[in-house]
Amino acid sequence: MNLPKHGSNPQYVYNAMNINKPDGIIDLSANINPFGPPKELLDNWSQLLKEVVEYPDPYAQNLRKKISETVHVDSEKILVGNGGAELIHLIARMLTKKRVLIVQPTFSEYEKACRSFRCEVYHHQVTDPHWDLELEKLKLSLSEMDALFLCNPTNPTGIVYSYEILKEIVEEAYRQQCTVIIDEAFYDFVIDFQTLVPLLQEYKNLIIIRSMTKMFSIPGIRLGYLLADKEIIQHLQSNQVHWSVNAIALKAGEFLLEQEDFIRETQYRIKEERESLFSFFDRQHFQVSPSQTNFYLLRDPSIEDQFFLFSFLLKKGIVCRHTLNFQGLEGRWLRFAIKGKKEHTRLMEVMREWRQ
Repeated sequence: MNLPKHGSNPQYVYNAMNINKPDGIIDLSANINPFGPPKELLDNWSQLLKEVVEYPDPYAQNLRKKISETVHVDSEKILVGNGGAELIHLIARMLTKKRVLIVQPTFSEYEKACRSFRCEVYHHQVTDPHWDLELEKLKLSLSEMDALFLCNPTNPTGIVYSYEILKEIVEEAYRQQCTVIIDEAFYDFVIDFQTLVPLLQEYKNLIIIRSMTKMFSIPGIRLGYLLADKEIIQHLQSNQVHWSVNAIALKAGEFLLEQEDFIRETQYRIKEERESLFSFFDRQHFQVSPSQTNFYLLRDPSIEDQFFLFSFLLKKGIVCRHTLNFQGLEGRWLRFAIKGKKEHTRLMEVMREWRQ
């Protein structure tokens, strides 16, 4: 069975599973803001469309300046990309034939990109139910590696590792001349998140990836940025396709960086929905990962393989994300995105049916 390797586009899941797609499905497989783009973006869409008649700025100077003002990093240490996926592949190209360690389970694109550039890929496995990073074991591995990929908040668990632990990893990696790539794609869903951005001043081995498509619910536009030492930025940019980021995305990015109230409102609405769901799952004896962001892992502990629950949900019109291609999970959990009350009411109804 050839199931899709990412969330969204649920028609491919139904086709692969040979299940008739019900009317009015609820897609909980993609980790984007369930409340949609900011209203201000939609209200000003006609202004963005005016950008299509001009070539985009290949150096994204205006957006980089705006990002610089927002994150307090020099613009020469910023690279704008066509979503996080392009940035990950640019990093992988920089690491061609190098030894790369990936903290698993995590986003499959890191390994896919690294293998496409003939890297030697190794795994540091984090296991349930505690998802402990095993810091000392991880630090010992760095002496043999050229680079480390670590997602924080983690995808698919939603767990946030502490600033202190991650700083210790960056410091040890610096001593071992190992590059650390921290993917903060979901950082802005977490209340009071402690970013590693301040460490960029001191540690030239640190790269931070951020996505703008998740929080602002614009995955169809494709926009992200990367923060690193200026020499790394120059190296990555030299391999970036000219005009890789379209003009609408660049202009939208400038506008979206001003939406601080929208971000705060989203954070608290997500927290409220997550806590309500987790309380329900606890009463119904489902296990969930201790997520702090807009998605979580779930399993029915009464069965080892969650494929039966996955199939049941699809037939009921609930689309979640399988974990067959997450290293160390292999289908023993399912990943769900946080949505709104209407979607969660239906999800809870279906979960009660499963329990009956």
